[in-house]
Amino acid sequence: MSAAAATAPPAPVGDAPRAARRSATSAGSVWWMTLPALVMFLAFGIVPLVGVVVLSFASWNGIGAISTAGLDNWRSVLVDPVMYRALGLTFGLMIVSWLVQTPLSILIGTFTAGRQRYRAFLAVLYFLPLLLSAAAISIAYKALLDPNFGLAEGLGLPFLAQNWLGDPTLVMFVVIFVLAWQYVPFHSLIYQGGVRQIPASLYEAAQIDGAGTVRQFFSITLPQLKYTIITSSTLMVVGSLTAFDLIFVLTGGGPGNSTRILALDMYLRGFRANQMGPASVIATLIVVMGLALALFLQRLGGRDKSSSQLEGL
Repeated sequence: MSAAAATAPPAPVGDAPRAARRSATSAGSVWWMTLPALVMFLAFGIVPLVGVVVLSFASWNGIGAISTAGLDNWRSVLVDPVMYRALGLTFGLMIVSWLVQTPLSILIGTFTAGRQRYRAFLAVLYFLPLLLSAAAISIAYKALLDPNFGLAEGLGLPFLAQNWLGDPTLVMFVVIFVLAWQYVPFHSLIYQGGVRQIPASLYEAAQIDGAGTVRQFFSITLPQLKYTIITSSTLMVVGSLTAFDLIFVLTGGGPGNSTRILALDMYLRGFRANQMGPASVIATLIVVMGLALALFLQRLGGRDKSSSQLEGL
């Protein structure tokens, strides 16, 4: 113990209660600051979710009286081959979208994270799809892909004159392409921020050791984007699970049931067939699967989500 510490006068007895009161006041202030967000979450998140779960055990056509159905809705949905086909299409869309969007987003995000002046201009062009609504994008692509009046006729390119939205084999690839065109800019923006947080000293040390650009990308950039990849993948997976508006306007689930993914199946059952009970069952399944996938992806990131970018170096 130092001499200064030994000769320091003892703290007044009343200081501890005052510190405790200040801490309690601060905690109370934080509580009141979070109260509006908590009320909004309860009103627009928890209460509707509870209502959907309750409705999954009821029979309702959306207009008349609600009656109890027990487990009939769950039995009918869980043995319906249309639901399982929609579930398979949803997971296929999710996996292929992730495989397409993630590499493109990382590359574009890393490229636009540079400080060169021309990259700022290109970044603006890359992010333009973020300004457009899904309905506008769907209508535009329906016109562009029309085999009679679209790009094929306008540019005089016969190989583009395909029945893109009417062929069950091609239509899902078209949907994945349009979804990637819409959402790659958003995920690129996330990766751009992640790359700019990586300390420049790591790249300087790698250059001194003779590492080239490609080696720096795989040895520094990708490992340091671990948590960014987890965050982006979570948003991408949950977004694919709940994709609806673009597919609804672009294909309506057709041709046949070729693009009738789970969220669209829920809408068609509830608002086209007036079967709110089975639609609520599918909505509940979507929520459960979304939570499970999000928790799984978060566990892949490790226990400490706030650890430094320099972890492991």
